Amino acid sequence: MSANPGEARVVRAVHGRSEKPADPAYQAGLAEELRQSYGRAGLIELYGRFATGDGVVDTIMRKAIWQAITRRCGAGLQVAGGAGFKHPETFEIGNGVFIGAQAYIQGRYDGTCVIGDNVWIGPMAYLDARHLVIEDSVGWGPGAKVLGSTHTALPIDVPIICTDLEIKPVRICAEADIGTNATILPGVTIGKGAIVGAGAVVVSDVEPFSVAAGVPAKFIRWRSENDPMTNMSREGRS
Repeated sequence: MSANPGEARVVRAVHGRSEKPADPAYQAGLAEELRQSYGRAGLIELYGRFATGDGVVDTIMRKAIWQAITRRCGAGLQVAGGAGFKHPETFEIGNGVFIGAQAYIQGRYDGTCVIGDNVWIGPMAYLDARHLVIEDSVGWGPGAKVLGSTHTALPIDVPIICTDLEIKPVRICAEADIGTNATILPGVTIGKGAIVGAGAVVVSDVEPFSVAAGVPAKFIRWRSENDPMTNMSREGRS
């Protein structure tokens, strides 16, 4: 039966359910050759040549450079055009990670950025990755942001931008979902399987398997089998 144009449709997830392809045999060798030949500064400069293109060569080279320059990078990485980074040598990236177009991950020279397996980071996302852990199978909506630090604003007779930074760890636990244009503030932990609503500003921890939304984000309800947000048929409707 054809779907009514006015009704919602349920379709199978792509990234979360797909079998991640193995890297081609040459991939590890290419990444190692780039690492040995260019060094970190050279790799960053080389990345600019391939950062925005959508062709096969651009896609392969983006992936190889990320694999060459990060502390650790698993198989099956996909990096869309325009995705950028700062201090990628501090990144540890798992298997099957997708990084969307124009996303930006900002590390720090002495920081920690861990991205687990099967994570999907949407276009235009911004990750302050100075002390950030994203566990396995997290969905990160387009335009969503995480902030890892704030200025102390002390002493008060000094411009705030000149005061010290306080870096606080942020953890996004496994299987959580961060909505489009949400903002996660420093020091927050998002519990396992939690949902953060679109546009939410999260200032405190979110409990596992709960739904939080609003500005500032507040507990809305617990996820359940009867929750329409989580109980849609995976096979679609006839």
